[in-house]
Amino acid sequence: MVNDILKRSDRTIILKRGEFLTTAYSTDTNLYFLETGTLHIFIDIDDEEQNIRFGYEGDFVTALDSFLSEEPSDYSIQAIKKCRITVISKKAFSEFLNESEARISHWKNLLESMVLQQLEREKDLLTKNHLERLKRVQERSPKLFQEIPARNIANYLRMSAETYSRLKKY
Repeated sequence: MVNDILKRSDRTIILKRGEFLTTAYSTDTNLYFLETGTLHIFIDIDDEEQNIRFGYEGDFVTALDSFLSEEPSDYSIQAIKKCRITVISKKAFSEFLNESEARISHWKNLLESMVLQQLEREKDLLTKNHLERLKRVQERSPKLFQEIPARNIANYLRMSAETYSRLKKY
């Protein structure tokens, strides 16, 4: 199915490390397929970045709030590593979905999975014990610890880089 979606793309973009795919307060209704590289999705809170999610090779990413509402997003998406990204417009994606009930069902299942992932993320954030929080995320997302720099992981876990460094020994 991924290849069928990618056939709807009209372009591919390359992002260098540190370049933005989307920025906060802009409207972006594209869906992106990350062919290579790594991205982080974050929000600014009191002028401090807070990592929310990460995108890895083979993932679809988007500023979901803007994609769904067609309103400006609060989120920014930035390359952690050089990325090659296939761009699919919302219109092309909608046309693709509407060609079959199975595709609509698959999209619904994907959205449900994302909601469940977000609920797990909320539990992580409510876990006060740093070591417990680290272990929860290690169990759920081992790829995070293989692909993402330590400072970004510490931020995602809502702890200092020093605390993260100390805890990863356990």
